[in-house]
Amino acid sequence: MTALKGTPAPSGYPFQAVQSYVLNPKSITMGQLYGEFDLQTHEWTDGILPCLVRIGVSAPEPDKRWYVFDGPVDAVWIENMNTVLDDNKKLCLSSGEIIKLRDTMTMMFEVADLAVASPATVSRCGMVYLEPGVLGLDPYINCWIKRLPQCFLVSSEFAIRCPSQSFGSPWGIAFTILAVDYTEKFRFLFEIYLFPALELVRAHLREILTSVDSALVQCFLRLLDYRLTPLSGRDNKPPPGATYLRLIPNLLIPWVIFSLTWSVGCTCDEDGREIFSNWIRQTMHDNSHEPPFPDAGLVYDYRLHDGGFTDPTEDGEPKPPRWRNWMERTEEIKITVDMKYSDIEVPTIHNVRNSELVGMLLMNEDNVLCVGPTGTGKTLTVIGKLGKNMHKKFICDFITFSARTSANQTQDLIDSKLDRRRRGVFGPPVLKRQVFFIDDFNMPALEIYGAQPPIELIRQWMDFKGWYDRKNIGEFRTIIDVNFVAAMGPPGGGRNPVTARLLRHFHYLAFTELDEHSKQKIFGTILKFWIDRTPDQANFYQPLLLATLDVYITIVKELLPTPAKTHYTFNLRDLSKIFQGMLMVAPESLTNVDQIIRLWYHECCRVFQDRLINDTDRDWFDDLLKDKIKTKFDRSPESALGSEVILFGDFLDPATDLKLYAQIYDMDKLSNVLDHYLSEYNSQSTRPMKLVLFLDAIAHVCRISRVIRQPMGNALLLGMGGSGRQSLTRLATHMAEYRAYQIELSKAYGTTEWREDIKAMMLDSGLYDRESVFLFSDSQIKSESFLEDLNSILNSGDVPNIYQPDELDKIYQTMKGLVQELGLAATKSNLFSVFQKQVRSNLHTVISMSPIGDIFRARLRQFPALVNCCTIDWFSAWPDSALQSVALQFLDDIPDLDVSPDQFHGIVVMCQFMHASVVDASALYLQELSRHNYVTPTSYLQLLSSYTELMNKKKEELRTGVDRLSKGLGKLQSTAEEVKILQEDLESMKPALEQAAKEANEMIVQIAADTELAEEVRMAVEKEETEASKKAMETHEIAEDAQRDLDAALPALEAAERSLQTLNKNDITEVRAMKRPPTGVIYVIESICIVKGVKPKILAGAKPGQKVLDYWEPGRQMLAEPQQFLTSLVNFDKDSITDDMINKLKKYVDDPLYQPEKILKVSKACMSLCMWVHAMYNYYFVNQNVAPKKAALATAQVELAKTEAKLAEAKEKMRKVMEGLDILNKRLQARIDFKKEKEQNIAICEERLNRAVRLINGLSGERIRWIETIDSIEKGIVNITGDILISSGAVAYLTPFTDKYRRGLLSEWYKVLEEQGLPHTPHSNPVNILGDPVTIRQWQLDGLPRDYLSTENAVLVFCSRRWPLFIDPQGQANKWVKNMCKPRGLSICKQADKDLIRTLESAIRFGKPVLIENVGIDIDPSLDPILNRQIFKQSGTWMMKIGDAIVPYNDDFQLFITTKLSNPHYTPEVAVKVLLVNFTLVPSGLEDQLLAMVVMQERPDLEEQRSAIIVGIAQMKQELKEIQERILYKLSVSEGSPLDDLEFIIMLEASKIKSDDIKASSALVIWL
Repeated sequence: MTALKGTPAPSGYPFQAVQSYVLNPKSITMGQLYGEFDLQTHEWTDGILPCLVRIGVSAPEPDKRWYVFDGPVDAVWIENMNTVLDDNKKLCLSSGEIIKLRDTMTMMFEVADLAVASPATVSRCGMVYLEPGVLGLDPYINCWIKRLPQCFLVSSEFAIRCPSQSFGSPWGIAFTILAVDYTEKFRFLFEIYLFPALELVRAHLREILTSVDSALVQCFLRLLDYRLTPLSGRDNKPPPGATYLRLIPNLLIPWVIFSLTWSVGCTCDEDGREIFSNWIRQTMHDNSHEPPFPDAGLVYDYRLHDGGFTDPTEDGEPKPPRWRNWMERTEEIKITVDMKYSDIEVPTIHNVRNSELVGMLLMNEDNVLCVGPTGTGKTLTVIGKLGKNMHKKFICDFITFSARTSANQTQDLIDSKLDRRRRGVFGPPVLKRQVFFIDDFNMPALEIYGAQPPIELIRQWMDFKGWYDRKNIGEFRTIIDVNFVAAMGPPGGGRNPVTARLLRHFHYLAFTELDEHSKQKIFGTILKFWIDRTPDQANFYQPLLLATLDVYITIVKELLPTPAKTHYTFNLRDLSKIFQGMLMVAPESLTNVDQIIRLWYHECCRVFQDRLINDTDRDWFDDLLKDKIKTKFDRSPESALGSEVILFGDFLDPATDLKLYAQIYDMDKLSNVLDHYLSEYNSQSTRPMKLVLFLDAIAHVCRISRVIRQPMGNALLLGMGGSGRQSLTRLATHMAEYRAYQIELSKAYGTTEWREDIKAMMLDSGLYDRESVFLFSDSQIKSESFLEDLNSILNSGDVPNIYQPDELDKIYQTMKGLVQELGLAATKSNLFSVFQKQVRSNLHTVISMSPIGDIFRARLRQFPALVNCCTIDWFSAWPDSALQSVALQFLDDIPDLDVSPDQFHGIVVMCQFMHASVVDASALYLQELSRHNYVTPTSYLQLLSSYTELMNKKKEELRTGVDRLSKGLGKLQSTAEEVKILQEDLESMKPALEQAAKEANEMIVQIAADTELAEEVRMAVEKEETEASKKAMETHEIAEDAQRDLDAALPALEAAERSLQTLNKNDITEVRAMKRPPTGVIYVIESICIVKGVKPKILAGAKPGQKVLDYWEPGRQMLAEPQQFLTSLVNFDKDSITDDMINKLKKYVDDPLYQPEKILKVSKACMSLCMWVHAMYNYYFVNQNVAPKKAALATAQVELAKTEAKLAEAKEKMRKVMEGLDILNKRLQARIDFKKEKEQNIAICEERLNRAVRLINGLSGERIRWIETIDSIEKGIVNITGDILISSGAVAYLTPFTDKYRRGLLSEWYKVLEEQGLPHTPHSNPVNILGDPVTIRQWQLDGLPRDYLSTENAVLVFCSRRWPLFIDPQGQANKWVKNMCKPRGLSICKQADKDLIRTLESAIRFGKPVLIENVGIDIDPSLDPILNRQIFKQSGTWMMKIGDAIVPYNDDFQLFITTKLSNPHYTPEVAVKVLLVNFTLVPSGLEDQLLAMVVMQERPDLEEQRSAIIVGIAQMKQELKEIQERILYKLSVSEGSPLDDLEFIIMLEASKIKSDDIKASSALVIWL
């Protein structure tokens, strides 16, 4: 219409230009289509349609605008268009905006059908119906012929250039027009082959995926285009030479045949291919077309080699076309010991052929759809081709669809891989071509009206080469240079049909089931490599291979999936796992055929038998294997397999680093090793596990260990909650020394936290090459997106768009070295592909799920990787041997069970019977009342743990009671005996008391006389002491006076001595060596000589007769020994200086030249000597004054010594007198103390006699009752063996049942109890065994209904370790719990409360009760740590981890949960965490309550009196119990005689008075 603008239309008006806007409304959400408010910020986000409409409304030109909605029409989005389709043409948005459309704007809808369109929509639109049959196939062929290259070389001698109209080629070399010469030839061949082939397909063949004729024709024509590619000038390549062009006439037939085979003929199954192959051969024969196919095989087994036109030849010369087998020139694989099993790719005709075809189609820029059953190699073939064998211009990325995949996720993932070329145009880097491989293409779930948004998104690109940008609203993103390869299974079993409007864009490539030859080639190659390395066992290669294939074929045919056996789907992956398991064993260790058979038998059982759900199927499979052993190996199954359980493992030697996978023969050693691993795990974990490793549990541990030791080994553990799936996985993970991951759920845990957790796991496994196990339970599925991500991890080792750019950079950097080692180019695609492979290899996902309910089956359908990529292990109900083994271990933990061997065996049988009887009762319960009750192994463990706990508790309670009563009786007996002893002691103490008084009086007289003498001596001593003190003071004063005089001379003397100490030998030698000493030196030597008494020489003087005293020479002699000289000066006796010396020295001292300062100028040494002489001179005069004072001091000291001697003598005399006096006083005090002691003892004896009488009178009424009680308890201790066993069963099993079923089960249990001869109390029941009447009465006052069932419920609840979940439609339990726990600060909340976790944390910390009311079917997984009581010790304190918080655990904490649902169906996973209690009102309880209401209305006075009596009796019984408890407690904790505890006797008398009053009041109440 745009091209016809201006020309008249049939209506008479001229044509107008048309601008069209095309969008697929199902490829986006409603909010993205029309606009929406953000729920968090309340901001308006515009939609794509309003943006496009506004553009048209505001456009200035009058062009027409068509808005084409090319997608399914359904009520989800079309109803919002009603106002647009009406005459007023208004688009009304939820923001309140109304957009008025112009007359030039038209809404158009292109749909496949109107199956879900509403009448309101249909009535508003005009309808144009296009019938495919009307169009026919000729238009496609005509268009194709017009697109053919228009010029063709006929002669090599002469050529002219002519313009080419084909493929945009610049080349065109021809003489003859192809449309003239070969059009009819093509049409003729189409008539012979194409159209009959289509009829054959529709009439006789079964297609794996239904196709349409037009799509098949287009596929056929595109394959012909591929053969004509050399003529197209693609990539600016010149056309072939003349010699090659001459081949074309002979190539037309094989081109058509090849294109037909792999377009029209490749959509059918294997049987259809045989029919199609025969038809091709026959048609070629009938028309004598060359070249013919070889006789062997089918036409599908051969590819066309066109002699060099498209396919190169060896010598580069053209050759005649021929058909060549796909396997021709394909190299056989060489398997090495170091090669990983997952890297082994055995070439077969199937994978080689399909790989080549995928590459051929992609080179032709076609989109490929690989369709076929699971296990036919679609994914491996495509990934192998795209990852390794593609041209370097191709960039390949992988996407996996699941049931939860959305269009937005798909769009974001594809957009993230593309670069911006120019505005609005996106694609791979220039000169590159992007290929997206989408696995599980038809897995996205159907919407309510059948649309698949991800599929519609892909279709929008197929039709319009792009989609709308969700950020820049209204902008269309054109995507170029992109192709898609998709893989999908046939619709059904969770896979949905894909709209034909999309499938027509793909070239179908059917992957048929492998034929027997291909299977034998693949697995035979692998098996032969392994078995050839065994010692002399290679001849069993053929039987082993054929037996395995026969087992697989039989399994596939016989064990078909049903609603109860959804996972009974088998494919070649399972067959491969058998050989993978066999390859784990070192072949050199297998020395005989029996070992090989046992290994083969074990691996078949692990792959196939472990997923079977019942003994019937397992026995059938076991018989099948034994039959193959007999027929294929010619061996007796009994002798080959032996009688022992066949188990394999690599963990039997914990000390070795080299773990070899081998059969385990020593079961005792295996059990001990597992116990060792378990104790090691418990010592390291904050969540220790108490496991009983019986044979079944050991087998499951071996199975899990087998799976996780394999690269890419993942497990799906199916079984009811409490069967040990998670515990055994943790143990197996610990044994393998892998890192264990498990998410920690909290109230706020969501998709963001989940993505962060799994991203951390994948990075750890991929970047650091760490083996780890991710344990995931179906109870942790807060969103189905969790399973979608798991499905992606299992399939590809990746979750789309989970990594941030910095994380991707880290991945690329880390993987670069590994990629280079593999010899691959370090492209981002290869780097990330190797990382994904690392993740898949190292991250072992173990998923535990419950196989109960529709949701399990739906999940297996929606997420096929859960079955396809996992080894399934079905956890069956525990066999009898397991039940007995567990019971034996638990009973051994009761140290004082004290039963005979027969009774011990009877207890084991009884436990087993109770479990089995409850299983049968649950089935009847479901059948009769449609109520579900699941009996799990956890229930059995609850029975045994309850028995252990209650037995120990009850025995301890009874023994404590007996001990306290016996101790009380003993105290009474000892009191009576003590009275006799007291009376005897009283008589013996009186004479001793009189003798002590007499002796005390005599001592008092003697002490008085001695005291008078001591006083006289004391006065004399004091007089002497005063005189001595006076003389001591006088002597001290004289000494101080003398010392003061001496202190005046001492400084100079000390200075001289210090100066002398500074002199050394050299200084003295220097003075002595002087030949002509100065005057000062001569003076010094002379003065020294005078002091030391050295005589001078007398020499002749200057005048005749004159004599001169010469001191120099004698002085030098004195200085001959310097050190000796100095020492003599230091030690000189200063008191030896005489008056003569002083007189001689006076002239020197008074001489001004004989001063130290002057002498220093001539000699340092002489200065010191001068100072010494001055000091000696001065000391002489000081000493003259001090000498008389010294003499006086000496005289005073002599007198003082005499006085002190007299004083000491007097003191000694005084001391002896006082000592004698002290001895007498001590003797007197001893006699007085003795007298007082006797008086006190007499008083105590009399007081104790008085107390004894009071005590015996106070306990006189208790003694007889205590004796009877002790006798009753001792007899009852024998019966608690059976009583507690029945009660434990009631705690573990009975609470979910109604009264009728409880009574029936108890009746059966008592019968078996009697048959086994176990002692028990006749006519007992759980209430009178476990209940306390006083406590029960208090519960009833708090609102507990008075009927027996309610009482039983309450008793069982408080005896269980699990927190109760009351099924309480009438609200009775809710009311009772509120009243009972209100005084303790009960917190009431609902599961939806935002602060629920905070409330629970506070209650756990402070020991408060919590009531969660009105819960539904699901329990928040974040409560699991509380429900499972997952407490651990930290720094000596019990702690509990709730989410990320660790809080101290208070034992007083209590949790109650109630639901108003009358018949809730809780899954086993929920049932094992809580104690389900059926609190529904029963007829007997209803009668009691109705009677109370009638009495309350008719006679309120009687009801008031009755209530008062009940309250009174309860209070009285409680007080009596408390009184007895106080008495017994006092008696039990008191040490020594009770007669000494006056407080106890006073309390006893008061208690007796109170007890008598209560008994009297009680009797009166009962009488009333």
